[in-house]
Amino acid sequence: MTLEARTLTLHGQEIRLREYLPSTTEEQGEPLVLLHGISGSGQTWVPLLDHFERTGFGRRVLVPDLPGHGDSGAPRADYGLGAMASVVRDVLALTGNHHATIAGHSLGGGIAMQFAYQFPEMCARLVLVGSAGLGPQVTAVLRATALPGAKATLSAAVNPATVAIARGIAAACRGLGGKLTPETRELTRHLSSLSDTGRRRAFLFIARSLIDLRGQRASAVDKLYLAEKVPTLVIWGAHDPLIPVEHGRKTAELLPGSRLTVFENAKHFPHVADPARFGAELERFLDETEPARLTLEEVVAVLVQASEAANEVENRATTPRKAPEKLSPEPHLRRA
Repeated sequence: MTLEARTLTLHGQEIRLREYLPSTTEEQGEPLVLLHGISGSGQTWVPLLDHFERTGFGRRVLVPDLPGHGDSGAPRADYGLGAMASVVRDVLALTGNHHATIAGHSLGGGIAMQFAYQFPEMCARLVLVGSAGLGPQVTAVLRATALPGAKATLSAAVNPATVAIARGIAAACRGLGGKLTPETRELTRHLSSLSDTGRRRAFLFIARSLIDLRGQRASAVDKLYLAEKVPTLVIWGAHDPLIPVEHGRKTAELLPGSRLTVFENAKHFPHVADPARFGAELERFLDETEPARLTLEEVVAVLVQASEAANEVENRATTPRKAPEKLSPEPHLRRA
């Protein structure tokens, strides 16, 4: 595989894009889009891409830094799921693609599901990795972003000075023989990105738009039936402390045709904890499933059918039952 890194301009804003091209002249199927999580970047997928390079992965891979993340611009803008899904659509359009498998980690999973909802005709498959948007439960750290003063607290806790101190401590620990796990290093990289004012602003916008003190507000659960014809792979770390693995299991139940894989040795970043296994699971899924080819008309038909069924159930529940008529006593029982 060869790597091309370039900057796209979308509506006046810069989007950094890593594009991996297969070494073979003939591409095998539609491209794969990899979406990172909140406060992350496309860097999170590098271990997987290194695995793809070793195995000779035959698909084009697009890895954008989402707005407000990584090396993309961080303007004062809309960072909601709908806006992010539109960015994914625009990246596909500008790279000459109209159909893709969308894989998303954490926030990226929520964006992937939103993309499938907004642009069903462009979604070939879904891969949800420790995905947001599948239940209210989420770590208390993210719920705390809804508290008054969270902005000032985050600014004081994560800034260039504190990040430099943390890196110095980590270097000293390494010098003494200490070693961070790949997932810990990845989480540290995510947190360090918040020392930048623009990325911190985007983080807070996203967190507060999706999460309150009771947990995740945004949920795709009630719309999952629209993705029944889209092949879906769900991957989760068994010890995920941020978003519980039960969300993945529940999603697999709601989508009977989906596949669920739980990494017993992983937390929130299974693609970093075991990129070889992750890559093998992903390649097998791509090889053994046919990409969806939904049309807007098909999606509309499913929506109408679901709406009519819901209305019928509601009408049955609200229609008052007719009281049974009192029967006159039999003639021989009447009083004389």
